[in-house]
Amino acid sequence: MPVDPYILLLLGTVGLAALLPARGTAADVASGAATAAIAFLFFLYGARLSTREALDGLRHWRLHVTVLACTFVVFPLLGLAARGLVPVFLTHPLYQGLLFLTLVPSTIQSSIAFTSIARGNVAAAICAGSFSSLVGIVLTPLLAAALLGNSGGGFSADSLVKIVLQLLVPFVAGQLLRPWVGGFVAKHKKGLGLVDRGSILLVVYAAFSEGMVQGIWHQVSPVRLGGLLVVEAVLLAVMLALTWYGARALRFGRADRIAIQFAGSKKSLAAGLPMASVLFGAHASLAVLPLMLFHQMQLMVCAVIAKRRARDPEAAEPPTPTAESCTAVGTGPGRR
Repeated sequence: MPVDPYILLLLGTVGLAALLPARGTAADVASGAATAAIAFLFFLYGARLSTREALDGLRHWRLHVTVLACTFVVFPLLGLAARGLVPVFLTHPLYQGLLFLTLVPSTIQSSIAFTSIARGNVAAAICAGSFSSLVGIVLTPLLAAALLGNSGGGFSADSLVKIVLQLLVPFVAGQLLRPWVGGFVAKHKKGLGLVDRGSILLVVYAAFSEGMVQGIWHQVSPVRLGGLLVVEAVLLAVMLALTWYGARALRFGRADRIAIQFAGSKKSLAAGLPMASVLFGAHASLAVLPLMLFHQMQLMVCAVIAKRRARDPEAAEPPTPTAESCTAVGTGPGRR
C-alpha cells in the first residue's frame, strides 16, 4: 500500500519540532507565519472555486446531503460512542483529538483521485467535497463548541471569531476577487500548490513546538498509540461500509455510490489543522495526532479499495451523465 510522501514531510516536521522547537520570539514568529499562510491558502481556495459551477452542483442535492450527513452527523455520533473507550484504549486528551477528528470536513483532492480510479462520478466528488469544506468552516467550530466545550483547551466565542476570520473571510475575499485573480491562480496552479502544502507544515511545526515546550508528550505511550490506531481502523472500516451499503439502500447508482463512499469517509487535514491550533492552543499537538494518523490510513485503505472497484464488472460501463451531476472540474477548497 502506498505511503503519501507528504506524510513523510509531516513526520519530518514533527521530528524537527521535537529536536528544535520554537521558543519565545521564534514561537511567536512561527505562529504568526502559520496563521498568515493558512489565511492565504483559503484565499486561494476561494479564487479557485467557480461560483456558477458550485451552484450547478446543488442540483444533485440528494448526494450532497448524504455526504454532509456522513461527515457531520454519522462521524460525530461514532466519535461520541468512542467515549466508552476511555481510559482502557485512549487517554482523555487522545479521545478529545479523536472526537475533533470526527468533526472536521471532508477532502476534495484524494476523493477526486480515488473516485476517478474507481470509475465513479468524479464531478459529484468534486462538488460534494467543496460543499463539505465550505459548510465545515462554520459547522465544525459549532460542533466543537457543543461536543468539546471548554475541554478543547479554551474554546470560546473568540475561537469561533478567529476561525471565521482566518478561514471564511479569506475564502469570501477570494471569491469576490476571482474575476481578477482567478486566471492567475489557474495558470500558476502548480507553483501555488507549494503554498498549500507549506502552510500545513508551518501549522504542524508551530503546534508541535508548543507541545514540546509544554511537555505534553509524556501523556502518550506506544501502547496508547497502538490503541488509537486500532480505534481509528475500526472507525474507518465502519464509515466505508456505511457509505457504500447506505448509498445502495438509498438507491444511488454505482458511480454515485463510489463518490459517496470516498467523499463521505474522509477527513481533511488542510481544514482540520488550523482549526485545531485555534481550538486547542498548547494542546494542539495531541489534538491533531489522531487526524494525522487517520489521514494516512484513509489514503492507504482507499487506494486499495479504488483499485478493486475499478476491476468490478460494472466498471466496464461508463457512468451515464445526469442533469444532477455537477459540472465543476478540478476546482474547490480543502483539497486534501
